[in-house]
Amino acid sequence: MEKMERSLRPTRETWFRRISGLFQRRELDSSLWDELEELLLGADVGLATTAKLIASVRGRAKAERMAEPGQVRRALQEEMVRLLQVSHPVPAASSSPRVLLVVGVNGTGKTTSIAKLAYRLRQEGNGVLLAAADTFRAAAIEQLQAWASRLGVEVIAHGAGGDPGAVVFDAIQAARSRGLDAVLVDTAGRLHTKYNLMEELKKLRRVIEKAGSGLSTEVLLVLDATTGQNGLLQAQHFTQAVGVSSVLLAKVDGTAKGGIVLAITDQLVLPIRFLGTGEGLEDLADFRPDEFVKALFSGD
Repeated sequence: MEKMERSLRPTRETWFRRISGLFQRRELDSSLWDELEELLLGADVGLATTAKLIASVRGRAKAERMAEPGQVRRALQEEMVRLLQVSHPVPAASSSPRVLLVVGVNGTGKTTSIAKLAYRLRQEGNGVLLAAADTFRAAAIEQLQAWASRLGVEVIAHGAGGDPGAVVFDAIQAARSRGLDAVLVDTAGRLHTKYNLMEELKKLRRVIEKAGSGLSTEVLLVLDATTGQNGLLQAQHFTQAVGVSSVLLAKVDGTAKGGIVLAITDQLVLPIRFLGTGEGLEDLADFRPDEFVKALFSGD
């Protein structure tokens, strides 16, 4: 909770403190709703989600005959939590290893996020292996190898320009032979060839399916919180191509527009699973809607 509060400080101090300030007035009036809309849009909640949120709160205020601004403020927080409550079903597995396909455009913090996930899994007692399936950038392979060395885990890598599918297949077989619990797959964020990125990712999913039945496979999309509404477009493309399971929102501490979280869960019906709260290996927080909303309004 402390990490989440710290990472959300820019968003809280820039936008949500002002939102809370709206409810300091003595009585409700029509201007409150216009001002609330403006501030939510400024926080990158998005037009459609902002309209839905305000309609829900106004509806409750009327139905429950709210007379005090404080009551409306509590209703706003409760409706925000409700929007954020998208379930994250864990796929059933009858065989190991668990495969986590990590996708996202270059620059989102994807490889660093993989290192954080590997660190967490190791701390929980899991055997972890990394797969360097972004073979289109030599630097990406080297970066993952550097993290693997630091973490004390093995990384399966081929040469730059190699077949990503072959890397993934070899990684799964290696994890099985070593009795490891999880394979974290780093993927390309863009290609320098004529091949379409999404088609390449679809191929990786097929490779995983062919590697053996009963594997638990998840697709984790890493989005950069600082990109705002552009992140929604990215999420739509990746979801259509490879069926994203959940989202890791990186660099939350680097933006004052953390309201994008509400837009992601509402517009895409994708659960936020993790928040990147800093640059350290331990700076990865589980996303809990009630704690998130509490952190946004903390200190009021």
